[in-house]
Amino acid sequence: MGEARWEFWIDRGGTFTDVVALAPDGGVHTHKLLSENPERYRDAAVQGIREVMGEAGNFADGSIRAVKMGTTVATNALLERKGERVLLLITEGFRDLLRIGYQTRPRLFDLHIKRPDLLYEEVAELDERLDADGAVVRPLDEHKARITLRGAYDKGIRAVAIAGLHAYLNPEHERRVADIAAELGFTQITASHQVNRLAKLVGRGDTAVVDAYLSPLLRRYVEQVADALDVGRACEALLFMQSNGGLTDARLFQGKDAILSGPAGGIVGMVKTGEAAGHDRLIGFDMGGTSTDVSHYAGDYERSFETEVAGVRMRAPMMDIHTVAAGGGSICKFEDGRFQVGPESAGADPGPACYRRGGPLAVTDCNVMLGKLNAAHFPAVFGPEGDAPLDAEVVRARFAELAEAVAAETGEAARSPEEMAEGFLRIAVDNMANAIKKISVQRGHDVTRYTLQCFGGAGGQHACLVADALGMRKVLIHPHAGVLSAYGMGLAEVRAMREVQMDAPLAEVEAAREVLERIAGQARIEVESQGITDIDVARRAHLRYEGAHQALEVAFGSEEEMRKAFEAAHRQRFGFASPEREIVFEMLSVEAIGRTGQSPGAALPEGDGRPVAQVPVHIEGERREVPLYERERLSPDSRITGPAIITEPTGTNVVEPGWEASVDGMGNLLTRAATLWRTRRMCRCISGRCRIPSRR
Repeated sequence: MGEARWEFWIDRGGTFTDVVALAPDGGVHTHKLLSENPERYRDAAVQGIREVMGEAGNFADGSIRAVKMGTTVATNALLERKGERVLLLITEGFRDLLRIGYQTRPRLFDLHIKRPDLLYEEVAELDERLDADGAVVRPLDEHKARITLRGAYDKGIRAVAIAGLHAYLNPEHERRVADIAAELGFTQITASHQVNRLAKLVGRGDTAVVDAYLSPLLRRYVEQVADALDVGRACEALLFMQSNGGLTDARLFQGKDAILSGPAGGIVGMVKTGEAAGHDRLIGFDMGGTSTDVSHYAGDYERSFETEVAGVRMRAPMMDIHTVAAGGGSICKFEDGRFQVGPESAGADPGPACYRRGGPLAVTDCNVMLGKLNAAHFPAVFGPEGDAPLDAEVVRARFAELAEAVAAETGEAARSPEEMAEGFLRIAVDNMANAIKKISVQRGHDVTRYTLQCFGGAGGQHACLVADALGMRKVLIHPHAGVLSAYGMGLAEVRAMREVQMDAPLAEVEAAREVLERIAGQARIEVESQGITDIDVARRAHLRYEGAHQALEVAFGSEEEMRKAFEAAHRQRFGFASPEREIVFEMLSVEAIGRTGQSPGAALPEGDGRPVAQVPVHIEGERREVPLYERERLSPDSRITGPAIITEPTGTNVVEPGWEASVDGMGNLLTRAATLWRTRRMCRCISGRCRIPSRR
């Protein structure tokens, strides 16, 4: 295969699919298309590659070095409950354990409690038992297991999840049941010890069920993409992003690791580009068409090991991402006597009203109504043929209709369409700011010392407003911010993680070290099997106080080093430390990191830095003529004072009043608040009490 080959980094999101292409000549190209457009193509990722390369038929031999992608296929299947039919086999006496769960009441005062639908279709018990040390108390009755499996197979079920009590210590019974299922023809067999070698049968069983439910669907999608790209002939390698922030070969991609596939790429892109620009404390603000993902970074990737997504519990390492239903497609409505934004989304089809597909009013329409998105300076990719501009007229008409309907229901004077749009936008901004507080302020971090790294197709339209609501003074927008989740796929490393239960006092450091070396070898082998030789291994301990529930992650080291690190982390998270209490291990984890990521760099904009137009924008309650700039025409010494609009091929950035924008030496757009306390709105968001006058 020749050296002059393409490489593609792709994020298949809920509304848009973003494509970043590294051309044979080293140039970087970006492309964006709707994730769902059945009239034109079957798969958006493959279609995006074809459009960038200009290929309508078969790809040429060796024309693609690698495709690295994240996908929402598994997430959507979980949300819509469209996975595989699953049989759950669990130790006798525990058939209802996953239904009961942990008996948590997240909505304590609900009188009508609606449990989430269970992913498994049938559940049956295994006649077997191990004790708490993994010793056999009652041998597995293989005959009964075979009869149970045969009955499910005859009903058409082809996926089985196996969860045995204490199987994380002794997986022999689970392995034997898996062998019987394979003999009978089950095509998806997930044993809990394979997906999680930790205590807690609920978490381990839930994860096994999720994996069995999603992996067949994911495997079919991977095979579809691999066939379309002709991997092995036209495309050398196909890799997928895992929820933990690492790439893996398509053949090793599992359902349990695919839930946050796309957003994880965004965090990698945020961290790599933010640190390169000299910002080591970052709040990630990824606003797409369906939702907004927020994240925190202060030197290490933050991961959660117990997660709930769409009402489903999982115990697998995932990037710690908080998602709020406030994307560009979040539906704006007046319901139950109040204005609401989301959680429902217009999606890609029909999309917001301005997309010309008959969709409902959404957050994107608010920006069109206010003039922050200008149809004359926005890509014409809408309508049935995908070649029409945004429809501003239908947006105004729909907002006027809604204003009249609200006035009729409330008896108040009708608001103007602009007032309605501003109100909805304020609600969406508050929702996003509150999400950021959950992963920063509520965990002891001073958010005002951080840079808001803004990305996603809709992020630049709201970044300054969100920063205002939080008292943040710096916003960083990468040249490829509109497709940064896709860009992050190319910067990511191949990663393999292993976790193991470790119930022992902190003093048993040497025993823990032996266990870590064993699982580190396993993780290293997995990365090496993918052709990677430059590998680092990170070793971590998850510690807690004796009798406490919450474990905190620290780097593995000497007893004294880990004690100090744990107490510092505990003091930051909970406000205190107890030196007299005993510290114990709960879990050990390793991460093998195979370095493959590359940053092609971004070309600095070249131009005179002058606005290309003056556009009408309704801002801070009045209509103004605002300068509109094209980002590629800005120069490194450009200084833009808000209000202003900066457009680029993959997004629109709004510089609000009181903010200033400039271009740094790496092509990043850096906006700074001109004053610390700017508006009355921001002060209300923080305390609800102060009444500092606005600038005006």
